[in-house]
Amino acid sequence: MSTGLPGPELTDALGISHPAAGPEARIVSLVPSLTELLCDLGLATQLVGRTGFCIHPREVVKGIPKVGGTKDIRIERIRELAPTHLVVNKDENEKPTVEKLAQFIPHIVATFPCGPLDNPPLYRLLGGIFGRADRAETLCQAFQQVFGELEHMARDWPRERVLYLIWKAPWMTVSRDTYISGFLAAAGWDTVPAEAGARYPRISLAPELVADTDRVLLSSEPYSFGERHVAELKALFPPRVGVQIVEGDYLSWYGSRAIPGLAYLKALRQEMLRVRS
Repeated sequence: MSTGLPGPELTDALGISHPAAGPEARIVSLVPSLTELLCDLGLATQLVGRTGFCIHPREVVKGIPKVGGTKDIRIERIRELAPTHLVVNKDENEKPTVEKLAQFIPHIVATFPCGPLDNPPLYRLLGGIFGRADRAETLCQAFQQVFGELEHMARDWPRERVLYLIWKAPWMTVSRDTYISGFLAAAGWDTVPAEAGARYPRISLAPELVADTDRVLLSSEPYSFGERHVAELKALFPPRVGVQIVEGDYLSWYGSRAIPGLAYLKALRQEMLRVRS
């Protein structure tokens, strides 16, 4: 077991070094996937605040106070909870809000994973700061095993161009510099369009995009895609293009959910290859 005693400093995504915290640390997490990771590191009792979107692990987070959404934070509610540490992500949390919270929270831990291999350093960062280095290493080993299995199998899989949709009206997808795109690429799925001016661009289903797509994946979050959307898109794309709803949390959540997420991605790709053969 880790002692929780101070150790070497750890550096977050903004280059800020954080000394190890003791068991008296009070943590607010504004990132659903990191709330789950903190719980899996054994830190649920030190979590004093979370967003309404922090829903895993379900039975555990029920007892943690809500402080708003990822972008509509209740600042005064957080002040009342007197946290010593705030865990945020550059993609999910707005900078002006984080700056306001930094006025009264001593330690802001910033994260910004951009691909699957950023997960082990993330485990070690949070595990190191909060005295759970041993549990972090256990997660790293589990991650490396399932990632290695996927990497080995993906060498023999044909690469496909995938349109990964996260929203409708307007249609929105992911650019190749996002975590989601990097995660899919590990299974041989390259997201389209190849170039985009925004990380989560609005797109039109123009003929050139349709022609450049081998498969359409409809994420179950943040938009609630249903079978009617599958039918709508099948009518827009040629028969060769498969259209399917996928579990968005397994493909977009970094942290500990990335471990079962990699297993899900492997099974998903295998099933789609079987259907095509």
